[in-house]
Amino acid sequence: MGSLLIAETFTSIQGESTHAGRPCHFIRLAGCNLSCAYCDTPNAKTFKQGQLLSFAQILAAANASGFKLVEITGGEPLMQTETPALCAMLLENGFELLLETNGSLSIGQLPREVKKIVDCKTPSSGMTQYNHYDNYRLLESHDEIKFVITDRNDYVFAVNIIEKNALWGRAEKILFSPAWGKIDPKIIADWLIADRLAVRLHLQLQKFIWGALATGV
Repeated sequence: MGSLLIAETFTSIQGESTHAGRPCHFIRLAGCNLSCAYCDTPNAKTFKQGQLLSFAQILAAANASGFKLVEITGGEPLMQTETPALCAMLLENGFELLLETNGSLSIGQLPREVKKIVDCKTPSSGMTQYNHYDNYRLLESHDEIKFVITDRNDYVFAVNIIEKNALWGRAEKILFSPAWGKIDPKIIADWLIADRLAVRLHLQLQKFIWGALATGV
């Protein structure tokens, strides 16, 4: 069995994606290859912030959580080469598995059963040049695409990406997420209604419950 650098593990309420509101065990991997302007997980930015844990230790913590929904997040989980093997092990042990990625690396090595939440970096992130658009050809029907929106420019960019990559067929899994503290969600709601866009307005539930600065939730 392998091992991974883990920034933290915790059990909480899923705050993001279409699974928001469900109790979930989180495995946050250390290390990220991007530096987004609106990053809200600086505690997982570098590998030095991680503790090396074996698959057996990670599995034990997931079992101890008492829940069968697990999310692997980061940082950027696909930076660590053992991540697909961890996914396979968790699936073999009967877990429903989510994985959130910043969208800069290929999701092709992940088991198909993993429910992937793929971020597309908008202009305000400062990281649009790292979007790995080939990932969109690999999406399964249970996967999701997320755009973090801070202003009108981000919104227009997101709509253009959706159209350019013919993503409307997966509209129920497309998320527009207002960057916390950067834009009033009502503004994006008004844009979506005016433009008749069949996407989901996506709020970070955990921040409404515990506050923007809380960690381990």
